[in-house]
Amino acid sequence: MEERSIEATESDVLDKLRRHIRILVDIGRLSMEDADIERFLDQAVLQIARAVEIHHVKVLQYRPDTSDLLLMAGVGWKKGVVRTATLSVDFRSPPGRAFQTAEPVSIRDFGEQEEFVRSELLAEHGIVAVSNVPVLIGGAAWGVLEVDSTKPRDFSQDTTEFLTAAAALIGAALRRDARPDEHARLMAAIAEAQKGQILLREMQHRVKNNFQLVLSSISIQKRRYPDPESHRALDHVASRINAISLAHDQLAPRQEGQIVRLSHYIRALCSAIRNQVEEIEVDVECDELELTIDRALPVGLILNETAMNSIKHAFGAKGGRIKVNLVGGVGFGEARLTVSDNGRGIQNPNENGSGLKLIASLARQIGGTVDQNSGDAGTTTTLTFPLIT
Repeated sequence: MEERSIEATESDVLDKLRRHIRILVDIGRLSMEDADIERFLDQAVLQIARAVEIHHVKVLQYRPDTSDLLLMAGVGWKKGVVRTATLSVDFRSPPGRAFQTAEPVSIRDFGEQEEFVRSELLAEHGIVAVSNVPVLIGGAAWGVLEVDSTKPRDFSQDTTEFLTAAAALIGAALRRDARPDEHARLMAAIAEAQKGQILLREMQHRVKNNFQLVLSSISIQKRRYPDPESHRALDHVASRINAISLAHDQLAPRQEGQIVRLSHYIRALCSAIRNQVEEIEVDVECDELELTIDRALPVGLILNETAMNSIKHAFGAKGGRIKVNLVGGVGFGEARLTVSDNGRGIQNPNENGSGLKLIASLARQIGGTVDQNSGDAGTTTTLTFPLIT
């Protein structure tokens, strides 16, 4: 009886492997057909659902301007979700972790762990287990392929390897989809080569890979040191790295240097901050400004540090609101970034705290000044800096 059971198990594994190979071939064939990318993705998620024997599958695309993951294609989701719903790229979001580290992330049961947060979308559909793999193009993460289960599920190594292979086929199809106008882009790139476009594109690609490696290392360290204090410290470091990564996403080629669309950067950063915590709203108003990356980075880090301080110290269980305002034309060629919250104010100010020291140091780097006012109605931090590009 025991031998027959083992044989049946081996037979099941072999059948599953054959099914996976057959469906990967089908996905590869679909990717070669002359169809638009949305149709391909819609067909691919159906095939993946068949292979994994699961009802909910989705492909998520990272959007730099809003720092989120858009549900580009899916099966099993309620009407109106596909190409509308978004998920966080935060480290506590399973697809966010997979995107940022370019590594698979699987959860057997959300109720058995505290490291990851289940999104409202998953809760609404009764999802309790997930498996994510990154969709890579040229080694950099484009997005995430995720399968979702309404029952606790141990996703096997075979399943992870199948999803990784399927994600690779999706990445190849996405790369091919970009080729019809590749010649025109190439000719434009040659004409603009002296302005650094080709170098910039390559640099962005390499830098993105480096950020993924660093965030992956942080993820490993979190597993090694499970105490909450270490997790908070590592999460803080990860948020700073993410702020730098977002700035590189906003790079735009210019003859005079590497320019960041500051307004886009601020909006993307605020979106990332908003997605990190529940019960916190972030309102943003920005003038359309640009800065060189070496000047935009300190601005973004100051915003990130100030907002995270508000999230940690200003609000109670009911949450609150953070307002971010960026205006140009202040004084003599200056800009002003204001970050305010409606929290309880700074109870025990520590002028020697590392956060305040970092903010002051970053402001000095760009010739700016920082003022902070705090009271019962909340805390307001104002950065004034010269608008030099």
